[in-house]
Parts: sequence; structure tokens; C-alpha cells
Amino acid sequence: MASSGSGYDLSSSTFSPDGRIFQIEYAAKAVENAGTALGLRCRDGVVLAVEKPLQNKMLVAATTGRRIHTVDEYAGVAMTGFVSDGRQIVNRAREEAGSYEETYGTKIPPTTLAARLSTYVHYFTLHGALRPFGASTLVAAYDPATKKHSLHMVEPSGVSYEYFGAAAGRGRQSARTEMEKLPTNPKTAGGAEGGEENLITVAEGVKQLAKIIHTLHDEAKDKPFELEMSWLSEGTGWRHAGVPRATIAEAVAWAKKEIEEAEEESEDDEMEE
Repeated sequence: MASSGSGYDLSSSTFSPDGRIFQIEYAAKAVENAGTALGLRCRDGVVLAVEKPLQNKMLVAATTGRRIHTVDEYAGVAMTGFVSDGRQIVNRAREEAGSYEETYGTKIPPTTLAARLSTYVHYFTLHGALRPFGASTLVAAYDPATKKHSLHMVEPSGVSYEYFGAAAGRGRQSARTEMEKLPTNPKTAGGAEGGEENLITVAEGVKQLAKIIHTLHDEAKDKPFELEMSWLSEGTGWRHAGVPRATIAEAVAWAKKEIEEAEEESEDDEMEE
């Protein structure tokens, strides 16, 4: 069985003897080496957050390219991986949203938007003349028809799923572990009405995502970064919008304080032992 490319990685349309498509795995690896992107479905909306690394200390942060984009009035997309690849997916999302509204006279449902994006991404894994997208995207959207909001993730393979909390990029595994501790799933949150009243709010979600990203960031090894965040919620009229800079600054200050206190408690426990 082929454990490495050994000639089977020359085209995304070629399977290896053990059933792998190496070009897709390489694209997924490109995402794993990029900044962390997080999404959290809350009781009253969805929050997106992306760690945007600053590749050079002399770089002007505002020119590094946005990682979160509004693709429709009630939909936003966060990306990580190759930024240029992610931009093409964002442009496609805008085209799909506009086309759907023009055809049917209503906003595109979140599940339909995610499905169409995944179909588009998957197409690039079927032809030898193309290459897979080296980017993963998180889709946060609200459906005015059903009055429901949701979070989806589209991977380089063209697979998409709906999540209560999703993570992509370098710190995805640790981030998923931390998000699993948050009350985001109505079935496990307890309480009446399916546990909806016990779910985390977007205001708290902003703080928690900031905490997770700063917890995963190693100042000694990792490059400096800028935290980019957006949300769509009852407070924004379900429109996708960037989180105000003042709110992000407050969340970061709270997160750093929480991390410092946790480290001090850990040191005290070690001293006692």
C-alpha cells in the first residue's frame, strides 16, 4: 500500500492503491498550517473568529486581507488556509446568494448555501487540470423563512456539515476540545424547552472564542496576530456584521485575565504538591 504520494499525487483525480487522494490531503494540510478559525452557534446568533497571523513586523495589519466576509445580508463566511483560494469561495458564495434571490425571490437558506459551496469546492477535486482549494470556510447564516440560524463548515474535500461549534486551522483539535465544554448543544444543555434557554449567548461567545484563540497562541513560537470577529444575532437584526473593535478589545482583556488567573492557580497547585 502506498503510504506516500509515490506518483499518485500528480492529479486530484487519481486514487492511490489504498484509496487515498493525496492532492486533497495536501490541501487539508495547507489549512492545518494556517491560522485558527472558529465558529460558535449560540442561543441568539452565531459568532465567527479568525486568528490572522502577521507575517512580518513591518506589515501594515489592515493590508493583510480580511478573513471574514459578508456574502449576503444574513450570511457571512470565515476562511483559513490560502487566503487567495478562500477569496474565490467567498466570491462564489456571493454569486450563489444573489442567484438564489433573483430566481426565487427570497434569501438563500443556510443549508442550501453550504451545499452549493461544497458542490463547487468538490468540483475542483474531480479534474486533473484543476487542484483542490487550500482553504476551509465557516458559513454563518440566518434563514428569515424558518427564523433559524446555523453554522456550517466546508472542507477542501467538498464535504460540509452543520455544527454547534466548528474549528479549522492550526489549533483545531484543542479548540474543539474547549468548545465542547461550552453549552451550545440543546440536547446536553439541560432545562426546559430542549435546553435552549441554557445555551451560551453571542456576547459570552465572543469572550469564549477570544479566550480559546489566545490560549492556543504561543507567543514564543507563533507569529503575532490580529483577531478578526463577526456575528449575526438578534441584536444586529440577524444581519451579518463585524464585532465592534471596542467589544473585541474588552473580550481580549477578559480572556487574558482569565488565562493569567488559570496559570496562577495551576502554579499554586504544583507548589502544594
